[in-house]
Amino acid sequence: MTPTVHRLLDHLAARGFAGAPRAHGLTEDGGREILDFVPGEVGHYPLSAAMRSDEALRAAATLLRALHDASADFPRRPEDVWQLPPREPAEVICHGDAATYNCVFRDGLPVAFIDFDTAHPGPRVWDVAYTVYRFVPLHAPGSDEGTLPPAEQGRRLRLFADEYGLGPDERAVLVRTVSDRLHALVRFMNERAAAGDAAFARHLADGHHRLYLADAGYALAHTDAWTAQLRDR
Repeated sequence: MTPTVHRLLDHLAARGFAGAPRAHGLTEDGGREILDFVPGEVGHYPLSAAMRSDEALRAAATLLRALHDASADFPRRPEDVWQLPPREPAEVICHGDAATYNCVFRDGLPVAFIDFDTAHPGPRVWDVAYTVYRFVPLHAPGSDEGTLPPAEQGRRLRLFADEYGLGPDERAVLVRTVSDRLHALVRFMNERAAAGDAAFARHLADGHHRLYLADAGYALAHTDAWTAQLRDR
């Protein structure tokens, strides 16, 4: 997986995308990656008011679009190894976890994504779905990570889609894709825990999967209203 991700980071840099760290191989013992340090503040919870602003949301959409555009011609190889399975249509290389906690902010605005371990080929809307889930956010009421009234969530969802330049076909499926993406995340958590991954086993023991499934159901319940807001001109 690491050689593939490092090749992706090299490709992004060659395409002029400055919103990701550069890769510099491995330590002599091969045990650790060597990556650039990206100065700024990572968006850990609870988020600051600036990180939750409309300006930050727009900047996140612009950053994700630039990442996707830079990755669109990444030359895939048979030996590529991805942590998450490739999905068709493989329009771009998805970050896979482009959330606030994997984003570096400066002056309250997103400037770079980090932690590309979950990168994988897939459709743009698949990656957009998880990013809007985290950045809008599209959490159900009572979430420890913050929530908003449904109408405001729909407004911010539209704001992101407009700034990214999401097309009408993608807007029509975005909300349902949010739900599908969260269900895929829960399946991945279960698979990793069953394979002996202690970190994912702890996540399941702590009930993280139940929160994701509740948010997936919440998104489905608001599909019609939010999709209407995405289409409204």
